Amino acid sequence: MAYYVTIDIGGTAVKYALADETGRFWDKGETPTGLPGAGIPHLLSLLADIVHRYQARCKVEGVGLDTAGVVDAEKGTILLEARNFPGYTGTGLKAWIEDRCHIPCTVENDVNAAALGEYWLGAGKGARSLVCITVGTGIGGALLLDGRLIHGASGSAGEVGYMHIEGGERDLEASARVPWLLETVARAKGMDVTDLDGRKVFDLAEQGDRDAEQAVATMLHRLALGIGNVCCVFNPQRILLGGGIMARQAYIRPRLDAELEQLVAPALRVNTRIGFAALGNDAGMIGALRNLLDKVEKKGRIG
Repeated sequence: MAYYVTIDIGGTAVKYALADETGRFWDKGETPTGLPGAGIPHLLSLLADIVHRYQARCKVEGVGLDTAGVVDAEKGTILLEARNFPGYTGTGLKAWIEDRCHIPCTVENDVNAAALGEYWLGAGKGARSLVCITVGTGIGGALLLDGRLIHGASGSAGEVGYMHIEGGERDLEASARVPWLLETVARAKGMDVTDLDGRKVFDLAEQGDRDAEQAVATMLHRLALGIGNVCCVFNPQRILLGGGIMARQAYIRPRLDAELEQLVAPALRVNTRIGFAALGNDAGMIGALRNLLDKVEKKGRIG
């Protein structure tokens, strides 16, 4: 049996697993990124250490990475750093792992990887055209057509977080990501933002707290604007929403549907099914593995 290491570099944590070619995880773990304080060199050392630990246990055939930021998937470098990754632009993740671990490595954007994972083993199965949007520390998006990622001319296709929307702040990410939600509720209540997380805000909203209800309603309105733009431009068969807060489907779905009914003409969304990601926090790792396997199959090797 062939084993692979798959690693998901998120805004606050690095998730990793030892997997086989079926997508089964034989071991997995998680560790803080240390960002932004510890810096990118610390993150790079952390990645190499994870791979070396698995290499000490078994023969590892390759490493599939996914990461926040705009990625050059061929070169495995960061074209544009995410907001919470200062100094990340230009980092050569593929070269770093291959030089230190002496095995092939592929790199993909984190939301692109999650979309691949959902298409392979999750809620995106069978969709000819698929958009995934994740809401967390940031907001990202990915486009798939017939199971293949659309990267665009400069690797940024699907980056819906940078989309400017009416009534928002700089862009959709700044206007509707989870930190915006926490800061908005904390400010309204005179609380320290560190005392809140997404789960607590949704708990408050479900209990009828007006500040939390209003903040969530504003966030969902802005997300609906972004989703509506996606429907107009790409008209996908399926849109999947991911990220930790999307676990609150029962609260989110009716309110989001009501916003979309007001904002998007029926003809533009009638054949688009909006759903929720099924693989949870494993989606990125599963997709990073799929990306690695696809490139191995396509090239016979990864060079």
